[in-house]
Amino acid sequence: MKNTKRQSYFTSVVLVCLIAFASCKVTSQEPAKKEIVISKNLKWSDKMALTLMKRHPEAYMIDDSKKPKWDYVHALVLHSIEELYKKNPDARYKAYIRGYVDELVQNDGTIKTYELDKYNIDLVVPGRLLFDIYAASKEDKYLKAMQLVRKQIAEQPRTQSGGFWHKKIYPNQMWLDGLYMGEPFYAQYTLTFENGENFDDIAKQFEVIQSHATDPKTGLLYHAWDESKQMPWANKETGNSPNFWSRALGWYVMALVDVLDYMPKDHPKQKELVKYLNNASAALAKYQDKSGLWYQVTDKGGKEGNYLEASGSSMFAYAFAKGANKGYLPASYKKLANKAFDGLTKKLIKTDADGGITLTQACQVAGLGGTPYRDGSYEYYVNEKKKDNDPKATGPFILAALELNR
Repeated sequence: MKNTKRQSYFTSVVLVCLIAFASCKVTSQEPAKKEIVISKNLKWSDKMALTLMKRHPEAYMIDDSKKPKWDYVHALVLHSIEELYKKNPDARYKAYIRGYVDELVQNDGTIKTYELDKYNIDLVVPGRLLFDIYAASKEDKYLKAMQLVRKQIAEQPRTQSGGFWHKKIYPNQMWLDGLYMGEPFYAQYTLTFENGENFDDIAKQFEVIQSHATDPKTGLLYHAWDESKQMPWANKETGNSPNFWSRALGWYVMALVDVLDYMPKDHPKQKELVKYLNNASAALAKYQDKSGLWYQVTDKGGKEGNYLEASGSSMFAYAFAKGANKGYLPASYKKLANKAFDGLTKKLIKTDADGGITLTQACQVAGLGGTPYRDGSYEYYVNEKKKDNDPKATGPFILAALELNR
């Protein structure tokens, strides 16, 4: 009898332990992420987004980053996926964006890795990701984070003519890149929280760069302008850098079409920005290669070393398509955008073994000044490294695909 009781007790103990162990095992494991399958029948927009998500399981890994950082390249790609989610509400897209934001935005609204006092206008871009998340969640930390980024704009050093410096370490300089980095966030913020009171200041940024950096002969805009004319790369009469870089021009026209999303049609400056977009687009259209693409140095297509470049071409495809769709540009620009997109998919896209896609021939980075010194020469631009699926190309590629429904 005693043995029977002991056996029963022992059996009960074993069962309890087994159940507890099984329970621990289940609860300690996070649900496994489903493997991403990339079908050949998907649209180019989904195909690129899913490729990036498969290659970089966490969004902070974009651009091969090893740890999370508040950065414009991540924001550019995630903004494009945010726009994709509006057309194709796949829950994976929303979670991918939210994962990045929540890795960086703290409960008190501070932002990991963000250093406001550097006044680097590139770091305004990720603020764009906060609007939809705050609107949906109403969590105070996202509003505080937006207010922190807005504080940078309020304090950003300016040229005497009122234009934002590109960075604190680049005094008196405006770069075309900076128009995209600062103005779309600024425009959305002033519309959402300030009753649109700062649209004049936003238009001022475009007015300053348009008046100083436009080349009267080609209609193209130079990469950068130094108001002080002190930088070795600056033309001693105009203050402009020496060459036209397609990606810089791409940032500029993307800035225009995105800011126009928020500026009311009856605002006195709206027509002025539409005019700038038309002028820049007409100048760019003259330099579109028969392939549909544009060269790294925009106006020197036949010169040795120059190459058909993916990021600028994707940016122009997006700006032309969106400009035409919104009625800012003539309808003929939609054809030019489709021609550019055909060039990208036929000449620069490779399909990988798993169905993912790789966009080649993207300039990895280019700038002016700094250490080591970048002189803005033709040789400098054509010899900078290239990177496959560089985020400055993949983000605009998704945006262009969306505008073209491809």
